[in-house]
Amino acid sequence: MSVLELKLPATSFTFNPSHGGEEVLVRGLPRMKCSHVNVYYGEKHAIQDVNLDIMPNEVLALIGPSGCGKSTLLRCLNRMNDTIHGCRVSGEITLDDQNIYSKDMDVVPLRVRVGMVFQKPNPFPKSIFENVAMAPRLHGLAHTKQELDAIVETSLRKAGLWEEVKDRLAQSGTGLSGGQQQRLCIARAIAVNPEVILMDEPCSALDPIATARIEQLIDELGKQYTIVIVTHSMQQAARVSDRTAYFHLGKIIEVGSTEQIFTKPTHELTEGYITGHFG
Repeated sequence: MSVLELKLPATSFTFNPSHGGEEVLVRGLPRMKCSHVNVYYGEKHAIQDVNLDIMPNEVLALIGPSGCGKSTLLRCLNRMNDTIHGCRVSGEITLDDQNIYSKDMDVVPLRVRVGMVFQKPNPFPKSIFENVAMAPRLHGLAHTKQELDAIVETSLRKAGLWEEVKDRLAQSGTGLSGGQQQRLCIARAIAVNPEVILMDEPCSALDPIATARIEQLIDELGKQYTIVIVTHSMQQAARVSDRTAYFHLGKIIEVGSTEQIFTKPTHELTEGYITGHFG
């Protein structure tokens, strides 16, 4: 058994030959599916023929050395790469069987359904209340002040922040601590009822205490949302995820249950990274 503390998900795993022999979660059809995805930054081939299923209500960790493509793939899942000049994406990515790169896909509602939490906390320079209320108001999710108040409170409660800020909602969100700011950004993401939450190294700028709180929050949110997290910490991936995908030089080398990846990896590159021989 690995010395890493592994998350042992309640959901069962089964052997599925159609997935190349990997262990897959028994949760029905994928919420998102990547098929033969390639990403180019100019002439650089950053992501190479990636195939990956993302299952409903799972926490999927993307791990690998710096520059291996894990954050690039994450940004493909809600088309954040559209904002990068010279970036080109081919292949197909679906959300509930709808191709998110189709010409008739509006990226605004897509990014409501697939929210993003970034590496560095980025609250708006507005009040704590407005940080959470802005998107629901913009997208017409609340028709009265009472409905908006309820969304803000519910979102802050889900993010584990309500008790800490309920008496100072009018104060600026930028005045919170780093860990609180990150939880505020998580509350902002879930305020619009997303189906998928993307997290790009959400704890890399936080201290160990704040990191532990975010990890606890991920565990709680994983019961309600599909979460994909990029992390440079193998210990964090082992603690919070149900499944793990290992990237190397723009390719997915191995995908499986987190327990299998960390205790019985099938590929020598995965084993080398997990055991610290490189990366």
